[in-house]
Amino acid sequence: MTVPEGGTSVPRCTVILRCKNSEREIGIALAALFSQDFRDFELLVIDSGSTDRTLEIVAAWPHRLIRIAPGDYVPGRVLNRGASENASPVCVFLNSDCVLLSPGSLGSLVGAFDDPAVMAAFARQVARPEAWPWVRREYRESFPEAGKAAPWIELSLPFAAMRRSAWEEQPFYDEAWGSEDTAWGHRARERGWGIAYVPGALVMHSHNYTFKQLFGRRFIEGEADSFIYGKVDRPFQIARRAIGNILRDWAADVREGRLADIPVAPLRRFVDARAYLKGARHGRRRRETGEADISHGQKTVLDRHVSKR
Repeated sequence: MTVPEGGTSVPRCTVILRCKNSEREIGIALAALFSQDFRDFELLVIDSGSTDRTLEIVAAWPHRLIRIAPGDYVPGRVLNRGASENASPVCVFLNSDCVLLSPGSLGSLVGAFDDPAVMAAFARQVARPEAWPWVRREYRESFPEAGKAAPWIELSLPFAAMRRSAWEEQPFYDEAWGSEDTAWGHRARERGWGIAYVPGALVMHSHNYTFKQLFGRRFIEGEADSFIYGKVDRPFQIARRAIGNILRDWAADVREGRLADIPVAPLRRFVDARAYLKGARHGRRRRETGEADISHGQKTVLDRHVSKR
């Protein structure tokens, strides 16, 4: 605990947890959080309209609660509100369906800030036991056991942290509905800020997206990328990447004996590429016209995927 002027103790970090209708997962997530060896934290829950037992489960644990209307849920804006309503020097972000797998996970993540050059840190994620084989492969490639995370992971917020002072200087963007972590990480790296990948902060988190859900997620990622990077790949580049991914999927399927996935992989990569291209074009049009309305991307993802935040 730190003690600012006035004598009120402030925890070293505030864990900001977003949720909506998370009754199936949030109890396990909170039990793991409050079983951590590191205890110098407070919990701030932001609920965007739960109608199940989520808040009843949350009530069993010490926390502060912010309620917002479902239609007001825009990730960047909600994260900015959570970060603004705490005085801790470190903001920790935890998804309500993200389970800390080691009692040292939170301590390892917060410990990254012992290095004054580190402005943000993120954890190693492993897929759930029921994750589909291609999902498990992607998580292994993105979040290795040691070394650096994959280069396409700028920052990943299911379990991550940042200095509050860094957030004050660079809040989360809200020009598009998704990829707020990628946008923050990209801008931070452009500033030369240190972002640590912490494999010892081990968590379980993954999604088995249907094609419909995959379309929604990739649409908003394409839209967001046009704002984050200021440009988007041309259709032939997206198609070339999709073909390469199909070949890699097939090689892994043969190697792992997952022959049933061979006819599915091209369909999955087609949905991925088509959604990303449509989202990227939508984002480019919004940038060029100065359109501030994010509701199309918001509707595209939420109509297809029940987000657990």
